[in-house]
Amino acid sequence: MARRLEEATEEALFTGGRAGRRAVEDAGFSEELKERLLSKIADAKFKSEHAGAFTEAGLSSSAGEGTRHIASAQAWTGEENTADTVLRMLDDAKKPLAPGLRGKYQPPPVDMRLQREPTRSPGQKVATARDRVSTYVGMGAKDKAKNGLSEEEKEAWRKELRERFEPGARALPNTISGLAALANERIENAIARGQFKNIPRGKGVERDARADNPFIDTTEYIMNKMIQRQDMVPPWIEKQQELVKAAGAFRARLRNDWRRHVARMISSRGGSLQEQMRRAEEYAAAEEVHNPIARKKAEEEGIKETPQVVGRPFRDAAWEQAEHAYHKLTVEHLNTLARSYNLMAPDLAKKPYYALERELNSCFADVAPTVAREIRDRAAGGTARSLGGTGQRAKQTGLLESLAGRGDNVRVHVEAEEKAYGLKQWWRDVWKKD
Repeated sequence: MARRLEEATEEALFTGGRAGRRAVEDAGFSEELKERLLSKIADAKFKSEHAGAFTEAGLSSSAGEGTRHIASAQAWTGEENTADTVLRMLDDAKKPLAPGLRGKYQPPPVDMRLQREPTRSPGQKVATARDRVSTYVGMGAKDKAKNGLSEEEKEAWRKELRERFEPGARALPNTISGLAALANERIENAIARGQFKNIPRGKGVERDARADNPFIDTTEYIMNKMIQRQDMVPPWIEKQQELVKAAGAFRARLRNDWRRHVARMISSRGGSLQEQMRRAEEYAAAEEVHNPIARKKAEEEGIKETPQVVGRPFRDAAWEQAEHAYHKLTVEHLNTLARSYNLMAPDLAKKPYYALERELNSCFADVAPTVAREIRDRAAGGTARSLGGTGQRAKQTGLLESLAGRGDNVRVHVEAEEKAYGLKQWWRDVWKKD
């Protein structure tokens, strides 16, 4: 009951104001109780005024700077502080960078080279000496009773101290810096004796500056260097070479077949050589409009606009249908190689799959500008042979020339005299006596 009355009195003092205090005084509480209640009121008021300081003092030592700043900040009163206003204006003055353009934390470089220990002054060496002065106390005394040592014990002490300063008794260092200092000391002694004067000069050691770079993965870098020195390649590199070789062979054959077919089809329509070449150039212009080759922006800016060409590019559905089975099988084989390559290759080196329609469009766009030159070369190299022997030159060729091979540029290889076999040799073999 006393505790409940005390809580009710505190609530009246906190929320009632002056009327609550007057009610407490009229209730006839003792002076001690009133003093204790008023002290609680004063403490609560002081804590409410300095709530930020009490909160910051109650934080643990592991709390961060941001947490401490939030804890010590003043509560919102409805009006913005001048310092907060100035800070907001400074933040809004410049647009913040995108997350991708912000700088990343760069760790400080770490020097991994071996370093010698700092030199110590004579005073430091004396202060950290192993043999203290107490070891030598009384060794020069003449009276045994004065120092408590006999002559044999003194001699044993002297012998032990002398052995400590001998070269063979020196202990080897057990640290990296100690071993480096010992090696440098021996090298300097050898240089002083002149052992490095007549050493032949050889090729300098090539030091790789990136081997001890703290900003790269040294393990991966060293493994890559080992693979390069051994002339080895990862499995996905070999698979990539196989894929590139197969794709290059397929594209080269596809372009060669289509170029030869287009040249034959245009030439079979008749006309002079200039008309055939002009017809091929018209097809090339139409191909450039309907199926342009992907160019860089710099090249596109330099190309002038040309008037729209009326016409359709050259296509042959019969040829595509006849070659469809071979093309489909080859593209499937290329996709199989690409799939096995992508399973082994890293993400940055993976390749897309091949599509027959995309390969045909690329072939048409690449071959169209070269058809006119192909027609001219075929005409210069022999129209009768390239067009199946139906041209003007084939009509002028006689039967004997065709049989003898004079109509075409055919090379006949003649064997040596001792290897020739004719009528004379046959007659000799027939009448040869066994």
